[in-house]
Amino acid sequence: MTFTNRTALVTGAGRGIGKAIAETLAAKGVTVICVSKSASSCGGVADAITAAGGKAVARAVDVADGAAVTAAAEELLKEFGKIDILINNAGITRDGLLARMSEDDWNTVLQTNLTSCFHWTKAIGWPMCRARYGRIINIASVSGLMGNAGQANYAAAKAGMLGFTKSVAKEFAKRGVTANVVAPGFIKTDMTAELSEEVVKGATAMIPMQRFGEPADIANMCAYLASEEAGYITGQVFTVDGGMVM
Repeated sequence: MTFTNRTALVTGAGRGIGKAIAETLAAKGVTVICVSKSASSCGGVADAITAAGGKAVARAVDVADGAAVTAAAEELLKEFGKIDILINNAGITRDGLLARMSEDDWNTVLQTNLTSCFHWTKAIGWPMCRARYGRIINIASVSGLMGNAGQANYAAAKAGMLGFTKSVAKEFAKRGVTANVVAPGFIKTDMTAELSEEVVKGATAMIPMQRFGEPADIANMCAYLASEEAGYITGQVFTVDGGMVM
């Protein structure tokens, strides 16, 4: 995979999949801007990357705040001159059956998981278009493809990311900017660590490979899609799920 003087912004980079993506890109020579709501979490990831010989900085941004995202993007573009790779990974869950789901639970998940993609892509995507180069990768979920009981808000947000990404791909294609989706299945993260033993057993039974994936599995797919070799791939959804959604 080739990365020639590239800078990437990764949201939700303070832990789990986002952390793995940031570390993988940095190991390949990419300068990484680690974004999360918590300054300590993204700062710790950036410090570890720097200590390992990579290049990284941290920025605490509430991705659910559109004005904050726009301001942060403008500041970062001035500081770095360009951002070549945008990975919208930040996401939260507020699970519950629809009958008991509050409007706040619905709105907060949609704002954080989906609307944040709109704000970051609008702020950083157009400068990519002017530069005639860019890679946009949105981290969705198999829940957005198949739905999941108790996750109407989360599944709706992730499904929305698919339509959003395909639309962006069509708008930006002539300008050398690609947009793709990576849809993880069950991955070993803090989020899945909270699942009960019964749920884990049931989930594993649905996976042909009979195991949960690792954050590195998602990070490696993202690294390829972010590379210069992936310039003819756009508007696609890549499930990394051990064969669960076949």
